[in-house]
Amino acid sequence: MTTPQNPALVLVDRAYRGSVETQFADVLYIIRELNRQTGGLHLALRGHAVTYAVAAPEYEPSVHLGSRTLDTLPDPRRSVRTMLDEGATVWVEEADLQRIGPKAASRLLPGTRTAAPGELALRWFSYSQVWFM
Repeated sequence: MTTPQNPALVLVDRAYRGSVETQFADVLYIIRELNRQTGGLHLALRGHAVTYAVAAPEYEPSVHLGSRTLDTLPDPRRSVRTMLDEGATVWVEEADLQRIGPKAASRLLPGTRTAAPGELALRWFSYSQVWFM
């Protein structure tokens, strides 16, 4: 997939939106579909959402509610990896990355880009649209 010359920029800064409530249709599910339909976009992860782009051990997210097991919960890292594979540009803000630990930058998913504080805001004019989700 080729990224359009003036793609949209989507910013996500809230990392948790409720696993049981959203199940498979979390915010990244919607962004992945927008990426597919628009021919490419840029995703900026800020705040605790930068953890979505940091490699961690694989797991199958699930939760037990009484005798029932819900295993259709979102896996944000898997979604970000898929977006990178599909050609999306994924940014993380360096300051937020540093807040989660000194080794976080060395564990970024391959293809993820870092931005200095305020760098993306200075680039907003180059995007066709800027969305906050």
